[in-house]
Amino acid sequence: MTTDWNAWHSLYDDPESGLSRRLRVIQGLIGDWLDRTAPDDVRVVSACAGDGRDLLQVLRNRGDAKRVTATLLEYDEENVARARSAAAEFPAIAVRQVDAGRAESYDGAIPADLVLMAGVFGNISDEDVQATIEALPGMCEPGALVIWTRHRGAPDLTPAIRSWFTASGFIEESFFAPDDVEVGVGSHRYTGPPQPPPANSTLFTFTR
Repeated sequence: MTTDWNAWHSLYDDPESGLSRRLRVIQGLIGDWLDRTAPDDVRVVSACAGDGRDLLQVLRNRGDAKRVTATLLEYDEENVARARSAAAEFPAIAVRQVDAGRAESYDGAIPADLVLMAGVFGNISDEDVQATIEALPGMCEPGALVIWTRHRGAPDLTPAIRSWFTASGFIEESFFAPDDVEVGVGSHRYTGPPQPPPANSTLFTFTR
C-alpha cells in the first residue's frame, strides 16, 4: 500500500509533532545557509519536495529571495499543485512533476549550491541511500551544502549515512538528533572537486 502523502502532510498542523520540529530545523539550516552565501546568486534543488514549504516559507520572509534559483522535484500531483501555487510569487523557482529517483529529472537543475534531501532517505532501501549519497558529488557545486533527513528508528541508519557522506567527500556541519523523538536532520558540505552528473539512470526507488 502506498503512502497517502497528502494525509502525511497534515502532521504539520501539530506544531509539536516530530515532523513540525524537523521542518523548523531544516528551515533554520536553510536560513543560516542563505545568510552565509549572501549576496551571491545561488541555485537550489529539492528532491521529493512535497509542497515545498521547507524552502518557500523561508524565502517568503527574506528580502533577498530573488537571488535564489530553485528547482523542486515532486511526483505527487496534489503536492505539485500546492507547491506551484506557493512558488508563484518567485519567478526563478520551478516545480517539476517528475520522479526524483530518476537522474534525468535533474537535467538543468544541477550542479546546485544547496541540495535538499528531506524525506528521501527514510523511504528508500539502505542500498539506495548509500548509492544516492555516492552520486551526490555529481549534483553539487564545490562547497555545496546537502541537507538530509532520516528517522532513527531501529535499526538506526544515521551513523552509516554520516560515514557514507564522509567517504564521498563531505564534511559534516550539523546533526540534529533529539532524545524525545526519532528524528534525524543532517547537513554536510561537499569539499571535493566538480564531478560529472550521476551516471546511473536510477538513483533510488521509493519503497512506500
